[in-house]
Amino acid sequence: MTEPTFDPDRADGTMPSGASRQEAQAPGSDARHGKPGWERATLEKLAFAALAEQRSARRWRNFIRLAWLAFLVAVVWIATQRGAPIPEASTPHTAMVEIKGEIASGGEASAEVVINAARAAFEDSGARAVVLLINSPGGSPVQAGIINDELRRLKAKHGKPMYAVVEETCASAAYYVAVSADRIFVDKASIVGSIGVLMDGFGFTGLMDKLGVERRLMTAGENKGFLDPFSPQSERQREFTQQMLDQIHHQFIDAVKAG
Repeated sequence: MTEPTFDPDRADGTMPSGASRQEAQAPGSDARHGKPGWERATLEKLAFAALAEQRSARRWRNFIRLAWLAFLVAVVWIATQRGAPIPEASTPHTAMVEIKGEIASGGEASAEVVINAARAAFEDSGARAVVLLINSPGGSPVQAGIINDELRRLKAKHGKPMYAVVEETCASAAYYVAVSADRIFVDKASIVGSIGVLMDGFGFTGLMDKLGVERRLMTAGENKGFLDPFSPQSERQREFTQQMLDQIHHQFIDAVKAG
């Protein structure tokens, strides 16, 4: 087989016609391949393009979600503002404070509960007057005294009239509270009054003697155990208790007179 020869005098530098295409093209020089490692570069470009597309889609989703959230917040705010009362333009009305049940610390008619309601009523710019709706048999003179003092202070501060309206009962400590009002309105069958103070208890000393039971009470202080129902009460302790009740009674009377 005759090998093809190369003519150095050929100006175009082409191979002779007898040369094969395989010999004319060196390995790895295929035009489709380009530089070595083209597969990896192409895959990286595709991966980065897909990642960029995912990020763009995620940003749009977040934007749409935030837009919907802002829209919902705006709708709720507008609805709330439409239903909210406007103090400056509110219709004139009478504010009411309910005092029901026993007046005692920790109860529904405690000084804390009643005073908080009274402050809200007096500070209401639309309220032209305050009504105490009372249905109580009484309770603690301490709680009633605190309520009485604060109601008088609020009435003087805000200059609003205050009226007490009695349902079934307004007795003892409840009446102590009611006298702070400018006027008291009652039904013909309402129970009102009972301006007094009481302290009750029991004594079991005679029963203990019959049963042969001995009370062993140790105290530090002469009158520390004077309210113990299992110990006899001395005359001095009785006088001390009466003086204390009389003092509270006079406070009650003074509050009624001031009202």
